[in-house]
Amino acid sequence: MELRFCSLSSGSSGNCQYIETNNTRLLVDAGLSGRRIETLLKSIGVSPTSLNGILVTHEHRDHVKGVGVLSRRYDLPIYANKNTWLEMEKIIGEVKEKNIKVFETDKYLNINDIDIHPIKVFHDAKEPVGFIFYYNKVKLSIVTDTGWINDTIKSAIKGSDLYLMESNHDVKMLKEGSYPWYLKQRILSTRGHLSNDDAGRILGEVISGNGEVILLGHLSKENNTEYLAYETVKEKILNQGIDINRDIILDLTYRDRATKVYCFK
Repeated sequence: MELRFCSLSSGSSGNCQYIETNNTRLLVDAGLSGRRIETLLKSIGVSPTSLNGILVTHEHRDHVKGVGVLSRRYDLPIYANKNTWLEMEKIIGEVKEKNIKVFETDKYLNINDIDIHPIKVFHDAKEPVGFIFYYNKVKLSIVTDTGWINDTIKSAIKGSDLYLMESNHDVKMLKEGSYPWYLKQRILSTRGHLSNDDAGRILGEVISGNGEVILLGHLSKENNTEYLAYETVKEKILNQGIDINRDIILDLTYRDRATKVYCFK
């Protein structure tokens, strides 16, 4: 019995994550074209015809662009909360009624052999969520597109085997960059995005150094670099007495290619 995870794409140009168990294959978000997602899946040896559904965190286009296309093409169920459905219907187009699956935030749902906890996050969308997945004894948490991580979220994600955590921007780069002031304010707000410092601090508080995999996600193309994100988070974690090389795996996600496939038993 094994759970496998791969970040197919993460960033403002499109987000799509892949989770697989022995009996279930799911996407979290599908924010690229259907063709691009098909190509990314094939790059890790997965046929789109084998998918069992798509979970949606929120309605922004970089998370839902390909949702409707894939649902129509492969007859896939789409799982989202009511407010996200109301907002994304006009973006994703018409889908079969049987494929409209509505969950409630903070209430568990089950898809085949995976239990899923959609948790409230803080972003400028109608009802954004992160997802915590449970399979056998494996726990996996996806928390991106949130400007704030409160104690409820920290408590919920603690003890995960894998964390996909947003590390969107370097605050200095953002403040000194070319974005208009209103956009800088949005990103820096509690309904915006987590900075590298935020990600490092939060991860330092929730991880225990028992071999967890940490993937840094949704890196800004204009206001961050892979080096800055990695080194900033690494320093915060080291300050908690956790050895990066011995105790955990710290890695990045990418906007233009898939990560390796991470396997958990």
